[in-house]
Amino acid sequence: MSSVAYALSQFGITDQPIEKLHTFIGPSIFDSFEREYQMTGEDCEKAVDFYRSIYEKERMYDVEIYDGIPELLDALKKTNHTVLLITSKPLRFSEKILERIGLAEYFDHMVGPDLSDHSSDKKRLIEKAIKEYGLEQRACIMIGDTKFDILGATGAGVDSIAVTYGYGKTEEMMDAGATYKADAVKEIAEILGVGGC
Repeated sequence: MSSVAYALSQFGITDQPIEKLHTFIGPSIFDSFEREYQMTGEDCEKAVDFYRSIYEKERMYDVEIYDGIPELLDALKKTNHTVLLITSKPLRFSEKILERIGLAEYFDHMVGPDLSDHSSDKKRLIEKAIKEYGLEQRACIMIGDTKFDILGATGAGVDSIAVTYGYGKTEEMMDAGATYKADAVKEIAEILGVGGC
């Protein structure tokens, strides 16, 4: 969000409410500048460049790991679940972040766009993962904390868990068709049938 605020400041847009900056979490940054600030395609490209100039250099690793997530990922690996990251964030950034924070080892595969892909379509990414890695659609479940995650899962015909303690709004996720709702990591583990969280 601080990188978004920096990019907006380059257009003279300052002091934006935190609620508006929150809307950038989930979809692609390009789409968000277009949707929230009605920027032209050219200005969106510039805004993304400003965003990335500071994000990759200074702020990419300013992340917080929710309590219980490493234990959940470890439990999934120990019970032979296939774990994938599906993200709208450029894959290059996601790989670096997971490596730095020590979680990359828990993921069998990572699926995300390249730097030139501005789509927020999680459905496309989920379908790509199912096809590329030979997954059984009905055995898949998307865990997400925004409506974009849930819409992607619903569109791809897979179950989903709406995580309520993240950045998204619970009502939006349920309206998007979430199969389950989890208010804590322990509840995610229970839905997935794994212990140790």
